[in-house]
Amino acid sequence: MSEQASLDTRPLSELHDEFREGSNNSMPIAGMVCWGALGAAGLFVSENMVGQGALYIMMAVMPLAYILERLRGRNLFSGGDEPLTKLFLQSVGMLAIVIPVFVIAAQQASAPLLIVLGMAIVTGAIWIPFGWAADDPVGMRRAIAQAIGSYAAYAWVPETYKASAICLVVVFGYIYVLIFMKKLG
Repeated sequence: MSEQASLDTRPLSELHDEFREGSNNSMPIAGMVCWGALGAAGLFVSENMVGQGALYIMMAVMPLAYILERLRGRNLFSGGDEPLTKLFLQSVGMLAIVIPVFVIAAQQASAPLLIVLGMAIVTGAIWIPFGWAADDPVGMRRAIAQAIGSYAAYAWVPETYKASAICLVVVFGYIYVLIFMKKLG
């Protein structure tokens, strides 16, 4: 079979429908749990711990979403077999390669909250390819609103509450997706 023959030739609208069918609400729920926990912890622990926690949160969302789906007897993203799911999952890797920039900047500036800010921006940005794959503008809107809200929290919230405020912006981003995304089943 030639490489050309193996390409998916279905209409994009059909691929969008298939992506939405395989997508689910476990990822935003897992994200809300993880970022909510980090925001609560931010009220009680040092900035260094919250900054390190933001890195671990990013690694915890997908496994938690996978566990939630398995408990429901389903596969996260229907096992990732269709082309738009593969594209979305590759974009997760693409965003992961910029994460060290935030860590390096935070270390150089002795500002661990830059990690929290960076992870909040990346967490929103991943919804751009998700929204495209789902044919839904909610992903782009969430990314823009979350970036603006995170930058505003970083700039204007008092230092004691800054990490928690950034986390709250991310939680609201997940709530927005759950309410307004076309189909998350």
